[in-house]
Amino acid sequence: MFESLSDKLQGVFKRLRGKGTLSADDVDVALREVRLALLEADVNFKVVKDFVARVKERAVGEHILEGLNPAQQVVKVVHEEMIRLLGGEEAQAARLQMAPRPPTVLMLCGLQGAGKTTLAGKLAVHLRKQGRNPLLAACDVQRPAAIKQLQVVGEQVQTPVFTIPNADPVRIAREAVAWAQANGGDVVILDTAGRLHVDDALMRELKQVKEATQPSDILLVLDAMTGQDAVNVARDFDEAVGVGGFVLTKIDGDARGGAAISIRSVVGKPIKFLGVGEKMDALELFHPDRMAGRILGMGDVLSLIEKAESALDEKSALEMEKKLRAGKFDFEDYLEQIQQMRRLGPLDQILKMLPGFAGNKALADLQIDDRIISQREAIIRSMTKKERRDPTLLNGSRRKRIATGSGTTVQEVNRLLTEYDQMRGMMRKMMAGDMPAMGPMAGAGRGAAAKSKKNKKGKGGGGGGGGRFRLPFGR
Repeated sequence: MFESLSDKLQGVFKRLRGKGTLSADDVDVALREVRLALLEADVNFKVVKDFVARVKERAVGEHILEGLNPAQQVVKVVHEEMIRLLGGEEAQAARLQMAPRPPTVLMLCGLQGAGKTTLAGKLAVHLRKQGRNPLLAACDVQRPAAIKQLQVVGEQVQTPVFTIPNADPVRIAREAVAWAQANGGDVVILDTAGRLHVDDALMRELKQVKEATQPSDILLVLDAMTGQDAVNVARDFDEAVGVGGFVLTKIDGDARGGAAISIRSVVGKPIKFLGVGEKMDALELFHPDRMAGRILGMGDVLSLIEKAESALDEKSALEMEKKLRAGKFDFEDYLEQIQQMRRLGPLDQILKMLPGFAGNKALADLQIDDRIISQREAIIRSMTKKERRDPTLLNGSRRKRIATGSGTTVQEVNRLLTEYDQMRGMMRKMMAGDMPAMGPMAGAGRGAAAKSKKNKKGKGGGGGGGGRFRLPFGR
């Protein structure tokens, strides 16, 4: 979401670092560029004005210009002020408000199309991971098929859905809470109706549901793609209903990011979650410091670690380590590694969490093709179990059969076998202590998962054919 803004800010910082010393005029020029970058990202103009003023005051007023490395200190000030803008230390604890006695009632509201129903399912998954027993309540009786949609979502996330045919939202909400209390449900998620725009009827209905259920937390679901309109909607909902926090959806799209940066300052309520994809586990807690790091191109290693911890099975990892130490690594293990990588999410999103990746021009043109992973998986699945466990059986006729079964060519099957041999060699060196561990699927041989727009042959650019280790799954 912040790619364009991040690129422009990093360009400003690079020019600052190129100067041995900084003058007040240098800071003024840099902050003018920062201001323009934020405005182009659709950040509220008052927010931009205050942000730039605070940065300038600190940059000039803290004797930064006389320091040993003034450029780095200016970047540090911008980073700290960006964290403050996004919520600061106060927002680190901006989590769901839970009732002291169950059931906790969480009320979702927002305009039609913002993603409330999908979020209800994602929240159910999030809460189940914490050992809670959620219930989804279908309080949207306005939109055709809304109840059926929530029931489909409930089946996906294995969570019961409460509804009453031909009933009003207030009765559904009230009886859903009573049902949860009687049946051991400790969280009730109310999926309320939305409208195409803010109107009196919508607000009146939400107020009635709120009075009937006394929710512990009210989450306003906002589409990040709508930019400053999302901030205006947030202000209207907060004034009418009193929201506890926001959830920004579709941040994996090409939104400019202005809503995420502006909303905390304009409305005064925290962002609590980010919707980062279509899958039901694609929900992230919002961390102002981590988001500031992403915007400024500093990476987000903590979120990457959390993704890995949630996606990777510790028991499987220990078993894999035993196999590697014993010198055993077959295509069954290779397939398991592919599936673990898939659970982490799209490769381009994972790589952008690494410090220096977003701002590295050598890597900027890399295009991560997840279809290569699917192709590798199809080839392995076209093998028999015996062939996966003993790749030496793969003679010419077997390779031809596998290529036909996977919809690939014999050359692509051969390429995978070459990658497998190289990966086995790398694993042996790792276990012998000859080289550092590279992580799951790292350095899997010949391919780069990315192709450079500037250099299709992969010379230079960090992803092609020149280096010893390459990103996995490439051509």
